Formats: sequence, C-alpha cells, structure tokens
Amino acid sequence: MGHMFYGFGRTFTLASVSNNGVLPVLEFQDLAQKNQVTLQSRFAPGNIVCYYGTWATYRNGAGRFAVEHIDPFLCTHLIYAFVGIHQNGTISILDPWLDLEDNWGLGTMRKFNDLKLVNPKLKTLVAIGGWNEGSLKFSTVAQSPALRLRLAKDAAKFCERMGFDGLDVDWEYPGQRDGDPSVDRENFVELLLDLKQEFSNRGLLLTAAVAAAENSAAISYNISGISTHLDFINLIAYDLHGPWESVTGQNAPLYAGLNDKTEVQRQLNVQASVSYWIRQGAPAEKLNLGVAFYGRSFTLRNAGDNGIGAPAGGPGRAGPYTYESGFLGYNEICEKLQFEKWNHCWDNEQQAPYAYSANQWVGYDDPESITLKANFIKRYGLAGAMVWSIETDDFHGKCGERFALLSTLNKGLEHDEVTSTTTNAPTTISTSTHHPESTTTTEEGTTSIWASTSTTTEDPGPIKCVETGYFRDPEDCSKFYFCEGATLHSFQCPAGLYFDLSILSCNYPERVEC
Repeated sequence: MGHMFYGFGRTFTLASVSNNGVLPVLEFQDLAQKNQVTLQSRFAPGNIVCYYGTWATYRNGAGRFAVEHIDPFLCTHLIYAFVGIHQNGTISILDPWLDLEDNWGLGTMRKFNDLKLVNPKLKTLVAIGGWNEGSLKFSTVAQSPALRLRLAKDAAKFCERMGFDGLDVDWEYPGQRDGDPSVDRENFVELLLDLKQEFSNRGLLLTAAVAAAENSAAISYNISGISTHLDFINLIAYDLHGPWESVTGQNAPLYAGLNDKTEVQRQLNVQASVSYWIRQGAPAEKLNLGVAFYGRSFTLRNAGDNGIGAPAGGPGRAGPYTYESGFLGYNEICEKLQFEKWNHCWDNEQQAPYAYSANQWVGYDDPESITLKANFIKRYGLAGAMVWSIETDDFHGKCGERFALLSTLNKGLEHDEVTSTTTNAPTTISTSTHHPESTTTTEEGTTSIWASTSTTTEDPGPIKCVETGYFRDPEDCSKFYFCEGATLHSFQCPAGLYFDLSILSCNYPERVEC
C-alpha cells in the first residue's frame, strides 16, 4: 500500500480494548458498554478486505499477478490500488494504459469489477492515495470546502461510472510528510463528512486506511471524528519495524517482545495499536486488522548474530519478483525456505516467525501467525481483517496450498471461536506477550474465550468487592481479580508472571513491584 516508514518514534500508553482486553479501571464500564460486540452482531465470518497492488501485472515470471489470478471467493471486499488525487479536487488515473480500455489499454478496472459477475456477494472499492501520492494534495483539497465537495462528487461519479461499490481513502498521512500539521487532523474529519454525505446518497461505501500505531495516529487522526463517517477502518498494523532501523525487528508483531524495553518500543505491536484505537473512540466493529503478506528484510552486520534485535547494516537484498530491497513477498520468502533452505525461527514472545540465511534476515507472517491474528480479531470483536496484499501470497501454490495465507485467514475467521459471554465483565485479560489463564462458568449454549473469568457471587472469603476495578491478590502476586459490583472475577497469570498494577496486565517479575 506504500504503507511504510510510519514506524518512527511513537510514544507508549497503557493498552485498553473493548470487552476482551486490558482496561484501565475508570474506563472499563463506559468502553465495555460502548464497544460490546459479539460475532453474531455482524455477518459471519467477518470482513476479509484484500488490496490488489495493480503494478504486479508488470512483474516477471511467477511473480506476475493480473486480475485473472484473483480468486473472488477468498475476499469479502477487494480494493483496487490506486488512483490519485489532483489538487483541484478530482480523481487522477495513475496508469491509463493499465487501468482503462482507451487506446487499446488493458482495462484492468473493468476486469476487476467484473469479478462480481463470478461472485455477486463481492464488493469492490477503489483506493485513492497511497504512499507515493504523498500528503500535500490531500491537505490542499481538505482545507477548501469547495474542493472537498468537488472531490466528493467526482469520486462518487467515478465509482458509479467504473462499477466500484465505494472509495477507500488512503491519505498517508494527515499532518505528516508534506502535509500541514496545524490543520490536517481536523480537516480530514471534514473531508470524510463531505464524502460520506455524497456517498450515502448514492448507496456507496466509504472506508479509510490509517496508521495504526499511537504516535503516528495521534498526529493524524481525530479518531472518534473520522470513525463516525466511515463504514469501516483499515488499520495499517505492519511496517512497525524495518530496515530503516539499526537492528532486526518483526514487521508486524502481535505483542511486545523481550527486547522492547522502552515505552516507545512497547508501542510497536498489533495489540497496543488496536487498544489505542478503541480507547480513542473507534468502534471495534468498524476496525479491520491489517495483515501483511510480506516481510521486512535486513542485512546483518554479523551473520552469526541473527536473532531479534541483531545489529543490521541496512535493507536485505531484493527478491526475484518484487525487486525492492528491504521487502520480500511471502511468495518469495516461502520459496527461500523451501528451495534455498533458509533457517526458520519462531519468536514466541511476539508470536511471529523470522528467517535467515548467511547475512540475510526477514521478519514476516506465515500461516501459524496468521491463525493467531485471526483469533485475535475474534477475541477483540473486530470487524475482520485487511490484507496488504494478495499478489504477494503464494498464489501459485509453489510451497503448498495456493493462496496459503489468504486461505488460512478465511479458515481462521470462518470458524467462530467466540459467540457470547454471560456478563459484560472482561472475559480475558490480554498482555503484551502472554495470555493469563483462568476458569469460567458459562450458560449452556455459549462458548468461552481462551481466557475467561471465574465468577463468584457468594462470600469469596478474605477477598471482597467494595468497588469496580482490578485488584491483585495480597498474598499471591500471580493472582488478580476484577470486581463488577459485588461480583468477583478471578484470574491466574501464566506460570512465572506477576500481575502488574501499573499496566493492569501480567508481566515479568523483575518489572513488577510486588
């Protein structure tokens, strides 16, 4: 998506999510009531929103990916990337020969939208912007009420004329790069308001792709404001580490790792990002978690030092299909593992794989980590997943199943592991790296989440509820409780961890005052 390099210098805040995650005590009741969702409250299996980077048509050999390679049944929504924006508030066609049929062009847009003839349930959108389009032109249009209205009308007419069901706004990023930090944040809300009014009148969808991590999102977005006008929000929860850094790191870690010791470092993971967006007012049921079908690669300074946090001297070598240093598609990575015998490792703390060979290193997602992210989506009650991007999956099946990652995501979201819970209390406490274990009592016909509560309504002995909130056991630092009125919910941290009152989460003993 051109979604790169927004992973610099974020600040850290305590994670808080809707009913299934870590919540500051004072915010729990309000957020839980506001964001309480179950999978039955939206269509199953949830969104699978797939971006198609159309320039893959020009790739060589087995890397070439054209519209005919798309399986229209593996995504609920397909997004065509990209069209541009003129400073006069109109749509810009970036590659007329590829996109259109004029002058013997390939007509990729028409072919893309014709996929709905194969799968009538499929929705197609067109993305405007992307990394290469910059921020200045969006900023210029968003500052002018007249230009905002012009863009709204032009974009809506473009969607109707070309057969798209909606528009995905990919402004990277309001108030950053060559944008205007003094006004972009609020003008983006106004731009989306004007777009939404025009698009709603025509029955069109309006979505946006947004920076996920707090330090970038805090600059760019009035989150509650933009959420009001969007049908769903695609969180760019990847490019959290990459070869712009001096040490190796995971592209899209699910949780923080042992090397993440500073507040900034502990912000650069999926859980912290999703928690921030929900705490700032984004409804969980509008959030699609971005999942990367590629990895970020590094060149090691010392081939013998090849773990997470190993010194790196720049980007890894370009792959044979994508031709971009510091970037490898999953199709390129799996071939290196299978045919070049790269070493495969699993990062248990961050729940993601990495691989290396000699001085080349890559952090990425594979079917195992994709499954964990699908489970995360269901636990947090999110709308579904967003994929960047389908053309770097193993779409030929050279390493096994065709579309291995996309198929895994479908399987993970199709088989609901969550239905409902018996109370509005949090049925799980999630942490940066570990999931506490607990017992549960559920009504017949419900399914408990992986870490649910043990609810006690009778006299619990020395532990009594006097106010709503989280409390640690005075005798055992590995035990903690959540009081909801007079009802006590008990939890047990995993072996070797203590409950940390400063972050309301299980943590390593050396980091906990106990």
